[in-house]
Amino acid sequence: MNPSVVIDNLGYLLVGAWPDGPVGGLALTLILSGLSGLASAALGLIFGVVLAVSAGAARTILTAGLGFLRAVPVVMLIFWTYFLLPILFGVSIPEAGTVAAALSLVGGAYLSYGVASGIASVGRGQWEAGLALGLGPWRTLRFVILPQALRAMAPSFVNQWTTLIKDTSLAYVIGVPELSFVAAQVNNRAMIYPAEIFLFVGAVYGVLCVSLDGLASGVRRPGKVPAHRAK
Repeated sequence: MNPSVVIDNLGYLLVGAWPDGPVGGLALTLILSGLSGLASAALGLIFGVVLAVSAGAARTILTAGLGFLRAVPVVMLIFWTYFLLPILFGVSIPEAGTVAAALSLVGGAYLSYGVASGIASVGRGQWEAGLALGLGPWRTLRFVILPQALRAMAPSFVNQWTTLIKDTSLAYVIGVPELSFVAAQVNNRAMIYPAEIFLFVGAVYGVLCVSLDGLASGVRRPGKVPAHRAK
C-alpha cells in the first residue's frame, strides 16, 4: 500500500479544480447530495400529502407517476433529463443541475409514500380533535397531523438522504466531476495505485453514510422518560 498517491492528490479529491476551476470532488458530492436532499424532502412532503388526501382519478394518476419514477433506474433518468430536455423544450440544463433534478425526483417519489404512511398512522381522533376546535381540514393537517407524522417519517428521510449520497456517483455518466469521477481521473494519471485511491473513496462514502445512519438511529431512538414521571 502506498498512501502517497492519495496525499499528493488530496486537494483535487476534496475540492476538484477549485479555486482555479469549478468545484469538484467531495465538495461537489456534498453539494449535489445536499441540494437533492432538500428538494426531495420538499417534493416528498408535497406528493405525500396529496397522495394521502386525494382519491379517484387524481390519486391514480399520481400513483402511476410516482411508480414510474421509482421504477426507472436513476442513471436512465439522468440521461433522459440531460439529453431529452434540450430536444423537447430547447433548454440546456447544466450537468450538475441535471443530476440534482434527477435525484430529487427519485428521492421525492420514494419519500412521498413514507409521508403518506406517516399521515395515515396518526389516529383518526387527532383529525376529529382538530376539526372540533374549528381549525378546518388543511389547518388540522398542518398544525396537528403533520407535526406528529414527521416524527415517524424522520428516519425514512435520513435513510433516503444516505441513498442520495451514494447515487451522486452516477453523475460520472455525463461528466460531472464528483468524488468518483475525480478519483477515476487520478487513477488514470497514476495508473498503478487503484487500490489506494478507491479504498480512500470507499472510506469517504462509508464515513458519510455511517454518520447519516447514526443520525437516523438517533431519530428512531425514543427519548428517555424523565425520572419524576418514571416513578
